[in-house]
Amino acid sequence: MKKFGIIGPGAVGTAIAYALNQSGHIVSLFGRSHSTVQFQEYNQNEQHELTVHSLQEANETVDVLFIAVKTTQLDSIIPYLNNVIHSNSVIILTQNGYGQLEKIDHPNKYQAVVYISGQKDGHHVTHFRDWTLKLPINDYTIDLQQSTQQSLLNIECLEDYAEQVWYKLIVNLGINTVTALTRQPAKVLNAIEVKTLCYNLLVEGKRVAEAEGVYFNDDLENSIMKIYDGYPDDMGTSMYYDMINNRPLETQYIQGYIYQLSQKHQLSTPHIDSTYAILSTFQ
Repeated sequence: MKKFGIIGPGAVGTAIAYALNQSGHIVSLFGRSHSTVQFQEYNQNEQHELTVHSLQEANETVDVLFIAVKTTQLDSIIPYLNNVIHSNSVIILTQNGYGQLEKIDHPNKYQAVVYISGQKDGHHVTHFRDWTLKLPINDYTIDLQQSTQQSLLNIECLEDYAEQVWYKLIVNLGINTVTALTRQPAKVLNAIEVKTLCYNLLVEGKRVAEAEGVYFNDDLENSIMKIYDGYPDDMGTSMYYDMINNRPLETQYIQGYIYQLSQKHQLSTPHIDSTYAILSTFQ
C-alpha cells in the first residue's frame, strides 16, 4: 500500500489528508511543528481531528507527496523535501496560480489544477466544496488515480491539461481579484459594478490564453460567472483570506503570471493591468 504525505495543513492540504484517511490510506500531514487541526464540512457539526507532524523533524519517506503550501511559502519548505521523499516518489504541487514547478528538483513532479475550496481559521478547517485534482495524463498520474479511486479525492488525468490550467487561472483571476481588493467574500458580486469588473477580467484573461494558443468557446465568461453565482455569500477565496489576515498574497503566480504574458504578447488588458498594479502593493 502506498504511503501518502501532505505538506501544508491548510484548507487544501487538510482536505486531501482527510479524504485519503477516510478510505484507510496511510497518510502523514506535515506542517511547521507538531500540532492538530480540526476538519469540518460546511454546514455540518461533526469535526474530525488530524495530527500534524513537524516537516523539519520528519524521517520517513512517502510514495506520493502533495505539496499544499501557498505559493508564497514554497521556498521555505523546499530544503526539507528530502526528509520525506525517495527517488521514486511522485510529487503533486497543489497550489493556486502557475509557474513554480521548476523550483522542485525531482523527476516525478506535476502541478495539479485544484478544485478544493475551504477556509482555515486558526487550527480549524472548514471545507466548502469539491475534491478534485486535475493532472496531466501519464503512467504516474494514472497510477495515482487508481490508487485513490476509493477515496473522496477525485483525481482526473487529462489530455487537455493545458486548457484546464488556463481555465482555472481565469477562474481565479476573476473571483480572487475582486474579493481581495474589496476585502469581501463572494457576496461582493451582488454589486453590479464589481460583477462587471469581474466579467471584464475574465474577458481579458481569455484573450491572454488565446495568445498562448489555448482556445475556449465564446460562452466562457458567462459560464464562469454562473459558477460564481453558485458560491455561498460567505465563501471567501485564498487571496481574500490572505488579505484580511495581512498575509502575503499569491498575486505573482495568478494575476502576475497572466499580466506578464499579456505584456509579452503586447495585448490590451486594462482591467488586469490596473488590478494587478493595486494588488502588487500588498506584497
